[in-house]
Amino acid sequence: MTSFTALFDANILYPAPLRDLLIELSTAGLFRAKWSDTIHDEWISSLLANRPELKAEDLARTRAAMDAAVLDCLVANYDGLIASLDLPDQNDRHVLAAAIRGRADIIVTMNKRDFPEPELSKYSIQIQHPDDFVSDLLSLAPEVVFRAIRNIRSRLKNPPKSAEEYLDTLERMGLTITVSQLRKFIANL
Repeated sequence: MTSFTALFDANILYPAPLRDLLIELSTAGLFRAKWSDTIHDEWISSLLANRPELKAEDLARTRAAMDAAVLDCLVANYDGLIASLDLPDQNDRHVLAAAIRGRADIIVTMNKRDFPEPELSKYSIQIQHPDDFVSDLLSLAPEVVFRAIRNIRSRLKNPPKSAEEYLDTLERMGLTITVSQLRKFIANL
């Protein structure tokens, strides 16, 4: 079923509900997910800076679990590409370099403006907001997305979430289009 590769930017790995959904969809075989150690470092350091109650050891376990769950997810050996790339935010060049080296078709990010399409098109890479990305997956394989959401909800124990509560969480993560589509199928979630 896997037919394309998506590289995740740090900003979509930062919020746990979005990260969990994307990892679950990847492990369901809808696409190949990629990221780098630098991307890991970025989302983890931001999370620790903004949420001092979290422990670095716990996030290190999350990182290891992610890497174990998604086959061949880590992109390495891209540093040599960074200097040759031109992006509005020079600090994002490592993301594009990892996408190129990881042969990603798409970079999934909330910061689309930081990755201008003319620059990405040189490498045949598209840019997508996570809402568009998940909405497209929902259109392609609704039953797989429903099953992924049921799996996630079954793991939520503290507190458990109803389908409606889970959709509210996704909506707060910025998945408004996806949630509007999913509400039509709430009985399947």
